[in-house]
Amino acid sequence: MKSGLIKSSDDIKRIAEAGAVLRALFEVLYTLDFEGLSTWKVDSVVENFINSHGGRPSFLTLPGYRFASCISVNDEVVHGIPSKKKIIKSGDIVSIDAGVVKNGYFADACRTFTVGSVDEELHYLVEANRSALKKAVSVMEEGAPLNAIGNEISAFAIKSSLVILDSFTGHGVGYALHEEPVVFHGAGSFNDLKLRSGMVLAVEPVMAFKNCKYQKLDDGWTVKTADGSPTSQFEDTIAITENGPVVLT
Repeated sequence: MKSGLIKSSDDIKRIAEAGAVLRALFEVLYTLDFEGLSTWKVDSVVENFINSHGGRPSFLTLPGYRFASCISVNDEVVHGIPSKKKIIKSGDIVSIDAGVVKNGYFADACRTFTVGSVDEELHYLVEANRSALKKAVSVMEEGAPLNAIGNEISAFAIKSSLVILDSFTGHGVGYALHEEPVVFHGAGSFNDLKLRSGMVLAVEPVMAFKNCKYQKLDDGWTVKTADGSPTSQFEDTIAITENGPVVLT
């Protein structure tokens, strides 16, 4: 059985094949009019797309989870469970987190979508979150410390007058959906593990307007902010190579 942090070039190629399904999925979702759809319907679109493109939804490998994606709306921070009763409205922001396993290799990604007429502040939050992930990727060079990722994201959040909800972490990915190491998105994690060629990491910062408490709902999955504050999340699967970081999703 394969194990360890380091993937071969062939492994990375195969993880990229799973990532390509996710990239194509999100290209389709960006053309979708979410207004009036239930999150269950959107999840059905996700599942059908992945299955029809040679992959399997990797979230279905999680014990007790029955959906192809997590869909978190507005103040739902992470792990929103798709529901026929949850109807997406104009003005919402919707984070769709999905994973693909293809030929035994895993990739993971998330995007936050704006729906209809969205407040300017929410647009700012979403675009800043997108930029924070790009900033993180830019420092993921071979030899850099793992904590450079969180330091870069945190510095960008402060510059943008936003905050990172640093209780939510990234992870290794490739042979399984969740692997070591843990990737902290905030500053001061003190993890100086060096990034090495062959590492593949899922980086997935969650941003908000302010520090806020959150709570897990009775469904056992969905996490919401306690005061109703909206949040945004972006995630990519990134390979560390001798020639720099490569986004696989």
